[in-house]
Amino acid sequence: MSISNTENKIGIPLEGFGEASRKASCEGIVLLKNDRNMLPFLSSDNISIFGRCQIDYYRSGTGSGGAVNVEYTSNLLDALRQQKDVRINEELAAVYESWIREHPFDNGGGAWAAEPWYQEDMPVSDELAASASENSNKAIVVFGRTAGEDQDNAPVEGSFLLTREELGILHTVTKHFDQVAVVLNVSNIIDMSWLDTLEYKDHICSVLYSWQGGSEGGNACACVLSGDVNPSGKLADTIASSIDDYPSTKNFGDEKENIYQEDLYVGYRYFETFAPEKVLFPFGYGKSYTDFELRGSGFQVSGSGKDTRIKVCVEIRNKGLKYAGKEVVQLYVEAPQGALGKPSRSLAGFAKSSLLAPQESEKLQIEVSVTALASYDDSGKTGHKSCWVLEPGVYRFYLGTDVRSAEPVCDDKDTFYLNDCLVTEQLEEALAPTKSYQRIRPGQRKENGTYEIAYEETPRHTISMAERICENLPADMPITGDRGITFRDVRDKKVELSEFVAQFSKEELARIVRGEGMGSPLVTPGTASAFGGVAKSLRHYEIPAACASDGPSGIRMDSGLKATQLPIGTLLACTWNPALVEALYELEGRELLSNRVDTLLGPGINIHRNPLNGRNFEYFSEDPLLAGRFAAAVTRGIGRKGPAATVKHFACNSQEQGRNTANSVVSERALREVYLKGFELAVKEGQARSIMTSYNPINGHWSASNYDLCTTVLRRDWGYTGIVMTDWWAKMNDPVAGGTAGVTNTAAMVRAQNDLYMVVTNKGAEENAYGDNTLEAIEEGKLTTGELQRSAMNILNFILHSPVAERAEKDIAAEDGEDGLGAENIRFTTIRFLPKEQKSRQITLEQDGKYKILAKVKSDLSELAQSSTNICMNGQIVATIQSHGTDGVWNLIKVENVFLKAGEYEMTLETIKPGLEITWVDLTV
Repeated sequence: MSISNTENKIGIPLEGFGEASRKASCEGIVLLKNDRNMLPFLSSDNISIFGRCQIDYYRSGTGSGGAVNVEYTSNLLDALRQQKDVRINEELAAVYESWIREHPFDNGGGAWAAEPWYQEDMPVSDELAASASENSNKAIVVFGRTAGEDQDNAPVEGSFLLTREELGILHTVTKHFDQVAVVLNVSNIIDMSWLDTLEYKDHICSVLYSWQGGSEGGNACACVLSGDVNPSGKLADTIASSIDDYPSTKNFGDEKENIYQEDLYVGYRYFETFAPEKVLFPFGYGKSYTDFELRGSGFQVSGSGKDTRIKVCVEIRNKGLKYAGKEVVQLYVEAPQGALGKPSRSLAGFAKSSLLAPQESEKLQIEVSVTALASYDDSGKTGHKSCWVLEPGVYRFYLGTDVRSAEPVCDDKDTFYLNDCLVTEQLEEALAPTKSYQRIRPGQRKENGTYEIAYEETPRHTISMAERICENLPADMPITGDRGITFRDVRDKKVELSEFVAQFSKEELARIVRGEGMGSPLVTPGTASAFGGVAKSLRHYEIPAACASDGPSGIRMDSGLKATQLPIGTLLACTWNPALVEALYELEGRELLSNRVDTLLGPGINIHRNPLNGRNFEYFSEDPLLAGRFAAAVTRGIGRKGPAATVKHFACNSQEQGRNTANSVVSERALREVYLKGFELAVKEGQARSIMTSYNPINGHWSASNYDLCTTVLRRDWGYTGIVMTDWWAKMNDPVAGGTAGVTNTAAMVRAQNDLYMVVTNKGAEENAYGDNTLEAIEEGKLTTGELQRSAMNILNFILHSPVAERAEKDIAAEDGEDGLGAENIRFTTIRFLPKEQKSRQITLEQDGKYKILAKVKSDLSELAQSSTNICMNGQIVATIQSHGTDGVWNLIKVENVFLKAGEYEMTLETIKPGLEITWVDLTV
C-alpha cells in the first residue's frame, strides 16, 4: 500500500487511505452462516442479486457521525462486476438499474434526521425470480438500514424488523433458488427471527453482516463474497431472538427518565447468566471459509496480591486445506458470585492471529492483570465500600472463539483462587443515584448452571457534593494584567503557562471557555468549531484558534470539502483487531493535519445497551473492554500524528430519543464497571487528551456540569489532564442542587471542570452572545476566579500540544482594520442579496480587502439539528453559513474577515445540508 504525501492540501483526501479503509472493512464483516459452503463464489457460479441496496449501498449512519463529503462511494453490484472470477446475472441487474432510475433514493430531502430507516424496494415476482434462476445457480438478497443522530431505530417494520415486502422478496427468491445468501448492509443488528420462520429457510445458506464500510464498503463486501478475503469478523454484540429479550428494552426510549435496571447485565452478560436459550448468535461469534483448531498450551499465574498476572497461552491452527484465514481467541472469566453477584461470563482478554495458511499454526498469549477482574462495591457488602475488590473463591477462565463455545482453560486445581477478599483500589463514592429503584442480580443457581433473576435495592447517594467541591477548590491566581507575555513565549518555554494565564482579566477568562461555530471563519471552512483564540482580546495574546471537526468515521466539512469516509464503529469493533484500527486512524491523523483540524470529534464509545439506539453505529460494542480497547486504538492512532481524538459521549448516551432530556438513572457500580470503563481505558491506555460530555443528565445532574463525572472520576481517579468540552448547545444545571438546566449556565460547567462550552455563534465569544452567567456567578460568589483560570489552563495546555501551536503565526486572524485594508480606507457600503427574489447577485468590488458577511436565517428544525449553506463568489466558496435549528426564530449569523480581491463577482448560495431559510445576505465593503 502506498500513501502519498498530501499534507497541507485542504479538501483533498489522503491518497491510499481508501485502500487501508477497505482492508479494515473486509476484516470486520461477519459471516453468521455458510451452509453447504455456499460462499465464497466459484468461477463456475452465476449470481443473481436482489435488493435495491446492491446499488444504493449505505456507507454510514446519519447525523454528524456520517456526514462526510466523499470523492466516491462503492456499491456491491459494481464491486462484484470488478471481481474477475465472479459472473453476475446482468439481465437482472439491468432490471434493478432501470427501476431505481424511476424510484430514486429517498434522502428525506437531505434535512437533518430526515432520511428514512429504509428504502422502498422493487417487488420480485415469481416470474422474475424464476427467470433469474434459469441463468443463475446462486442468489444474493441485499437489505439495508440506517439510523443515527436524533433518530433511534424502532421495533417496527422497516427499522428493526424486515418489512412485509422484504419478507416477500425472501420468500420468492428462496422458493426459486436452492442457495441464497443474505447480505445485511446495516448500521446495527436487526431482527433475525425470519431465519427460523421463513418457509424456505433451508435455502438461506449464508448470512453476512457487511455493516457499513464507508466509501469502500461495497468493494470490501465484494472481496469477501468472492473469496479474495476470508471473513474473520466476530460479533461485537449479542443477537437475541427478539427485541423484547434484551433486558433494557422495557426502559428504553422514555424522554424523561431511563432506569438502567439491568445494571451490569448488558448483552451477553445478561444472556449467559440468565437466558442463554434466547440467543440466536452469541457475542464474539463469526465464521470463516476455513476451520481452526485451538490447543491450550499453558496457564500461568505470577506475582501476588494486586500485582498478580494471569497468562494464557494457546496454539491456533488452520485445519483447512484451501483458504488462508485469521481467527480470534477470546478469554472469559467467571468470578465467584460472592456478596456482590457477578455475570457468568465477562470478557477478560482477546487476541487475533495473523493470516494463517492452510495447516499453519501460531502461538498466541493473552495476559490479564487481576485488577481487571475486580468488581466495584458500591454497597459495602464486602466490607469495603467504594472499592474495587476481588472476592474470595475460584476464578474460572474459559477460552474459545465466542462466548458460548469457550471452554475451561484448566481444572479448578490449576486455576486462580483467592482465600480472602483483595482490595485493588480504594476510591470514594461518586455518581450514585438519588432515586430509589431495584436492580437485577443473580439469585438461586439452576441445575443448568444459569441463575434465577433476583432484585436488590440500588445503593443511593450519601455524600455532600457541596463539601466535596468546596474542599477541592483551586486557589485563585492574582490577576497581573497584560505583562506582554504571549502564547509564543509559553510555547517556546520562556515562561510558565500559569504566568501567561495570570494576565487574563475575568472577562477574558470568560471568553476563552466559549467555543465558536459551526462554520467559524477562523478555521477550516465548514467544520464544527473554533476554540482558544476566538476573541479579539484573546488573539491580542497571540492565542491561535484551534479547529474541531465532526467524526468519528471521517472529517465532516459542511463547506463541501472532501475527506475519506471510514467504516462505522461497530464494523471496526467486529475486526477484534485494535492494531489494524490504530494504523487506520494514524492515517486519519495525517488527513486531519492536511485539513488543519486539531481534534476529530470521535471516537464515540458509548455502550450498545440496546439495539434500538440509532447512534450505535458510531459506537463499538456491548462490552466495555472491547469498546475501550478500540477507543484506545483510535486515540493513539490519531495522536501519533499530532491532532487529538475527542472521546465521546461522556456518558450514558444510550438513546437518541430525548437525548438532551432523559435522566439516566444508573448505579455507581454499573457506571464504573460498564458505562465508564471504555473511557477509562481510552485515558489510561490511549492517552486521550480531549473528551466530550453527553447531553443527558446522569442521576439528576447534566453530564456537562456533573462534578463527579468530570472531576472526581475523570481527573482524580483516572489522572486525566486534558480538556473536557460540552456537546454542541448542551444544557447545564447546578452541580450540587441539580434542578433546571439551560445553555447559559456555564458557571456550573466550569465548576464541574468541563472546560469548554460548544458552541456560541461566530463572534459570540467576545460579546457573550448567549448571555451566559460566568461573570455574574463570580460576582455572586457562586464561582471562583481560580476555577475559571483552571479551565483556561486546561484549554491552553491542549492547544500547546496541538498542531495549531506550530501554525500559530499564520492562524491568528487579523481584525478589520488590522494587517491589510485600514479602517480609514474601508467604504462601508452594504450590498444586499435576496435569495427568494433572485438566484444570484452581480457585484463589483473596487479594492482588495477583508469583508463582512451578515445573513438573516432561520430553521424550523429542532435545536440540535444542523444545516449549512455556502456563499460562493464566481463559483468559489468564500464562506459557510451553518446553524442549528432555531425553532422558526430568525437569527443573524456573522462571518468576518473574508478576503476578496477587487473585481466583478457573481454571488450565489449553495445548499449543503438543507434546513436553512435565508431571507437576505449582506456583504459590507
